Amino acid sequence: MDTPRQPRADARRSVNAILVAAERTLGRNPAATMEQIAEAAGVARTTIHRHFANRETLFEAMVTGALEDFSGAVEAARPETAPPLIALHQATANVLQVKRDWRFAFHGLPDSPENTQVKTDIAQRCITMLQRGQKEGLIDPDADLDWVRRVYYALVEEATRIEEPDASLHADALAAKVVSTLLHGVAPRRAS
Repeated sequence: MDTPRQPRADARRSVNAILVAAERTLGRNPAATMEQIAEAAGVARTTIHRHFANRETLFEAMVTGALEDFSGAVEAARPETAPPLIALHQATANVLQVKRDWRFAFHGLPDSPENTQVKTDIAQRCITMLQRGQKEGLIDPDADLDWVRRVYYALVEEATRIEEPDASLHADALAAKVVSTLLHGVAPRRAS
């Protein structure tokens, strides 16, 4: 049985440059042409067409890249093994960065079986992380964890809408705000 040939390192770099340029270019102008994307990537238009037959295949590759990065961001936080508060914070910071890097791709994410499966897997990992947090007393024992997950997702989504974050709102600081709001709400904190 033949194994698929892996692309050369320079071809992978070229594809990566195209995907990054496409995200940036289409984010500014969704009607941008393949030629404009090629110019932003620093490659010839023929190079784009060698890798992507048309805008649709380019966008599919962007979505695949975004979902792979998203899944990797969650995995890197070690939601099943790291202390729950650390895992929650790290997953949040990682996901915020990925969602910022792939704004355009996430905005047009189609509902395909593959995309739905990735989202389902990530939701289950989130629930597992929240269950661990609940066992450690971070979350009320009677809380509906599916609701907590939905609120968490809403906070993360809202955090990604901040257009030009200043130095105080980079992904790590913003993650701290999201996690604090999720776990403590906005009520005044009681002195211990």
